[in-house]
Amino acid sequence: MLFAGDQKVEHLNDDFFGSTKEGPIADEDADPEHLFRIATQGAIGCFATQLGLIARYGLDYSDVPYLVKLNSKTHLINTSQRDPRSVGWVSVADALTLRDAGLDIVGIGYTVYPGSEFESEQMAEAAQACFHAHRNGLIAVLWVYPRGAAVANETDPHILAGATGLGATLGADFCKVNYPKTEDGSSAEAFREAVLAAGRTKVITAGGSSTDARTFLQTLHDQIAISGASGSATGRNIHQKPLNDAIRMTQAISAITYGGRSAEEAFEIYKGVKPFSL
Repeated sequence: MLFAGDQKVEHLNDDFFGSTKEGPIADEDADPEHLFRIATQGAIGCFATQLGLIARYGLDYSDVPYLVKLNSKTHLINTSQRDPRSVGWVSVADALTLRDAGLDIVGIGYTVYPGSEFESEQMAEAAQACFHAHRNGLIAVLWVYPRGAAVANETDPHILAGATGLGATLGADFCKVNYPKTEDGSSAEAFREAVLAAGRTKVITAGGSSTDARTFLQTLHDQIAISGASGSATGRNIHQKPLNDAIRMTQAISAITYGGRSAEEAFEIYKGVKPFSL
C-alpha cells in the first residue's frame, strides 16, 4: 500500500488547491504537511515523495516508512509538444543520506516512459537505480508509463503487459502501471496479462484521479482478487479528503490489500461504521 505524494511535482498544485470533490478543504490539502499527517496516522506500507519534502518534514514524522522518488517532471509539457523525459534529480546515495540521518528510508522510486524518444536514457538510469538500491538494502519501485508519439493507446492491456515485463528486466521489486481500459468492461481479466508478464516483480496499480470511495475500493479489490495485482499506489483518492477521512481511506485500502477484505467491508471501515483491523 504505497501512499503516493509525488504529485506536488507531477501535477503541480492542480491536485491540491480547490481540486477535492469531498468538501472545502483546499487550504488543508494545499499544505504539504497534510500528506505527512496522513502518512503518520494512516495505515500505509510506505509514503513516496521527493527527497526535498522528506528532508524538510521527515524528522517531525520519523515513524513513517519513506520511499524517495528519484526523478519527476511536471505535466506542463504535453506529449504533442515533446515526448516525455524525466531524468534523475538525486541518486540512491543521496537518498541514503536521509537514512543516515535516522529516517526510515525503505526504498526508491523512478519513472520510465517506454515509447518516448528518450526511453533509452531513462531505462539506463532506472536499471542503475534498482541495482544500487538493492546493494544498499532498499526496495526499488518503478513507475512505468508507456507514453509518447509512438504510443497509440497508453491503457491498452497488451502494452501495459509490456511495461510490467520491462520493469522486471530493469530489476524492479514493484512495477507501478495504470489500469487498462477495455470496451467490454473486462479490465480486471485483461490486467492479468500484465501481472503474468511481470513474473517475480510485483505489480501495483496507479490510483488515478479521485472517484467515489465505493467505486474506488471495488476496483482495487478486483485488481487484487481477479487480476492478481499486489496492491496500489494511491494519492488523490486519499489526500483530497479531510484528515480523518483520508486516514480511514488508508485503512480501507489496507484492509483489502493486506487483510483480504471485501470492498463492502472496506467501505464500512472508510465510513467509520466498522473498526479497522487486519
